Amino acid sequence: MTQTLKLRTILSALPGAVRLAARLLDPVKAHLQTGNHTVQLRLRDGSLSRHITFRNGKITAGWGRHPAPDAEIVFMDSATALKMLQPKTDYAFLIDALKNFKITQTGDDAVLLWFGQLVDTINTASMKRGTRMPDGTMRYTNLTNGGPLFVYVKDGKILRTTPIDLAEDDAESWTLTARGRSFTPRRQATLSPHALGMKSQVYSDKRILYPMKRVDWDPNGERNPQNRGKSGYERISWDEAFDLVASEIRRMKTEYGPGAIAAAPPAHHQWGNLNYWLSALLRFSNLIGATRVEFSPISWEGWYWGATHHFGNSIRLGLPGFYGTVQDCLDHAEQIVFWGSDPETTNGIYAGFEGTERRLWAKELGIEFIHIDPHKTATAQLLGGTWVPVRPGTDAALAIAIMHEWMVTGSYDKDYVASRTTGFDEWEAYVLGREDGVPKTPEWQEEETGVPAHVARALARQWAGKKTYLAAGGLGAGFGGPCRGGGGAQWARAMVMLMAMQGWGKPGINFGNLQMGAPQDYNFYFPGYADGGISGDVVNSASVMHNYVRMPHIVTINPVKQAIPRQRLADAIVTGKAEGYYWDGFSAEGQFVKMEYPRPGFSPVHMYYRYGASSLGTVPGSNRMVEAYRHESLETVVTQAIWMENEAKFADIILPACTSFERDDISESANCAGYIHHNQSQLNHRVIVMQHKAIEPLGESKSDYQIFAGILTRLGMGAMFTEGGCSDLTWCKRIFESTDLADKISWKAFLKKGYYIVPTPADHAQQEVDMRWFAEGRTKNLPEPNPLPAVYSQGFGQGLGTQSGKFEFVPGSLKRLGDLDPARPAVNRYMRPPDTTTRAADSPWPLQLITAHPRYSFHTQSDGKNSAVNEIADHRVLVDGHRYWIVRMNPEDAAERGVADGELVKVHNDRGAVLCAARVTPLMARGVIGSWESCAEYDPVDTPDGPVDRGGCLNLLTPARTMSRMADGITPNSCLIQITRWADVNATEEAAA
Repeated sequence: MTQTLKLRTILSALPGAVRLAARLLDPVKAHLQTGNHTVQLRLRDGSLSRHITFRNGKITAGWGRHPAPDAEIVFMDSATALKMLQPKTDYAFLIDALKNFKITQTGDDAVLLWFGQLVDTINTASMKRGTRMPDGTMRYTNLTNGGPLFVYVKDGKILRTTPIDLAEDDAESWTLTARGRSFTPRRQATLSPHALGMKSQVYSDKRILYPMKRVDWDPNGERNPQNRGKSGYERISWDEAFDLVASEIRRMKTEYGPGAIAAAPPAHHQWGNLNYWLSALLRFSNLIGATRVEFSPISWEGWYWGATHHFGNSIRLGLPGFYGTVQDCLDHAEQIVFWGSDPETTNGIYAGFEGTERRLWAKELGIEFIHIDPHKTATAQLLGGTWVPVRPGTDAALAIAIMHEWMVTGSYDKDYVASRTTGFDEWEAYVLGREDGVPKTPEWQEEETGVPAHVARALARQWAGKKTYLAAGGLGAGFGGPCRGGGGAQWARAMVMLMAMQGWGKPGINFGNLQMGAPQDYNFYFPGYADGGISGDVVNSASVMHNYVRMPHIVTINPVKQAIPRQRLADAIVTGKAEGYYWDGFSAEGQFVKMEYPRPGFSPVHMYYRYGASSLGTVPGSNRMVEAYRHESLETVVTQAIWMENEAKFADIILPACTSFERDDISESANCAGYIHHNQSQLNHRVIVMQHKAIEPLGESKSDYQIFAGILTRLGMGAMFTEGGCSDLTWCKRIFESTDLADKISWKAFLKKGYYIVPTPADHAQQEVDMRWFAEGRTKNLPEPNPLPAVYSQGFGQGLGTQSGKFEFVPGSLKRLGDLDPARPAVNRYMRPPDTTTRAADSPWPLQLITAHPRYSFHTQSDGKNSAVNEIADHRVLVDGHRYWIVRMNPEDAAERGVADGELVKVHNDRGAVLCAARVTPLMARGVIGSWESCAEYDPVDTPDGPVDRGGCLNLLTPARTMSRMADGITPNSCLIQITRWADVNATEEAAA
């Protein structure tokens, strides 16, 4: 049979095949009812042509060229058509054929998309998700930012969610042997509190269920930007919503030119490789051409802008790796110093309580604990040990004084310093006072830090006398802590210098708090959310490293080269100008490249597309965003969000997204990839999850992917965005097939069970320990997925990624920077950061506010929206029918102000005021107010002294400044405030009245 005859046979049978599918599969039948179109398929030379007409669910077909089809697919030749029409799509072939015009598609993009979706529905409608349980429920799986879940559904409603208990046929758990003891983790995937509150959020009364338009926003008349955040909304249809957004995109590009639209991601979105912002949003914003609201390494500030210059690892945000450190710590460490590290509150990041079990093993083995923090943290309370309260922002002074003690007593690793480091003599000259005449003694630091000199000296001596793991931040290095203040870069630099002086990488001497570094198969490939998903973006995601090579899909390139630093967005809108420095993980020097807005030749921003709604709770100095939203230059604001909270109420058009329980996605628990390689090493079991669509979307909400597809179809790019009509589920299958998972379990079995446990290698106890290779002078032999050979000066894998190949006490990169950034000198001199309580004696703001990552919510997720998490008394306090955000204060500070436990207080400074509930506790150091960042609620009330937010957005009070002139990290923990009893405020106002 000739190829043309084969093609004629297939085209002849096609209408009948579709009719049969419609009889057997209800979703196919339903889709046919939605379209009245004629689609033509033909060869380019006209020798063969078949047109198929769909009318009210009926199908007719004919041969010969139709005079006016609604859409047409033209094949170069019969061989090309046959390959495209195979039952299993070869996407590498398809993309090549489309890019090189072997296949062309013309006509109405909406019709082409409809036809592609018909084919996709035929392919996916028979796929079965989930497992039927004996009680009649269906058990599905999902993945949250706090771990994986079983989701039990009956009659279309979620009944309950539970942790995933591993089954007998799942891979065996590993066992570690340390100091004569054996340890095996429990066979359950643990969850953070916010993950357990997800059901209440799915059914929250704050859900946005329908597209809406602000009542006094008229795209053809008055837009009234001054009323954003005040006006009400009216319900509109999806057709009207899509038309409005598409029309505004066209108008912006036509009237103002490239750059007029800005697209911004949230702090973190719902989990997934498809609907996450680094996937679907990047694909969308690249296709429309948008000014990037540039993300920065928030939560890792001091490491990226500081520590990386001493030892490299810029691709990891300046963090060390943690390979093999659980085994090494349990085998050799004698103590762990938790410095600004509270993993029992933060659960590492995304990891539930997986690390808790391992830390309790350390306690069983007699490993000692020291906690340096202004707050006696949940970790300190659980594990016990010595608490050393330190004045926020001054931590670097304490670290330098410790190094001073090591120098004068000779209690550091001299051989390591001599053979593995450079610049020590210059550093020593500063610390001992030869440079400036001021020895950095424990007495010197006492005035700065509030830590008594004898305590600092004892700490230095105990540290030097024991094999010590340093936990500097929630993950063991990075993720919050002192790195998020004005002195954050100084502190992170001091942390790596401390470890270098003690022989970093030798047995029992490393970074970590047993949160990361669990035994795992690091050779098994499955993408994390930063691997780019379906974005096709090989510039602004890690897609080019693995994902794009393994899963052929269309490359998307944003022609708009203009960008705005995320923390400078308000400045850009209000003043028309902004500048900052890029986050570039490919080299330490990449962070010295300046970003300026507006960029020559590009338009200022007049339309803002907001994906998620969290800026008021997560961006320092967020009071500026209110002014920006109401600025007259901002003509259109679109928000795509799940809940009516935070900044969603400032939108002109609101597009309701559904939760991850109402759409399909696929991902791995705790797997970021990209910029935090092997972050899943926090887990005791690698869990890959099919995020089942467990229930239908509530109201008229849609998946993020479907929303983007709807807008782009109005712009003629729907077929391109979806690559011929791929549904969420089809993309999940494509991602699945691109990974090592497809070699271990079938798609059908995975879709049914919903998860897969990656087996741990039998030789896990022999896994290399991070930095051991460097300490022993060997070639680097860690499983780095993105090794960047060019950063090595001594040869690939030889030494560190620094100019010298050694640890640099005085970094060459900062030396070359010269005096361009005076507050970040090559020699890490202590400089008292702005807004610390040491400068507050005569200030109207005598207290220092620190806002750590929340214990019960994740950024703004699970807070507010009448979530079950709100009912936790340590998260919010119910007073007169309203649940208030909590601030913690020392009893002496409370007594001075007449504040009782549970009382409402006004937390304020010259930037704003927030109404909170006071928790009076001796667990807070004197002069320090502790709370959580990332409140979801924004609820301002007018008072004679101005608006007071009773939602709890403490970032309204935090400073917008950066760490230094060129270190573009945020500094929310450098924030001075005052606290006043709310009852006293009311009494004063009543007297004045």
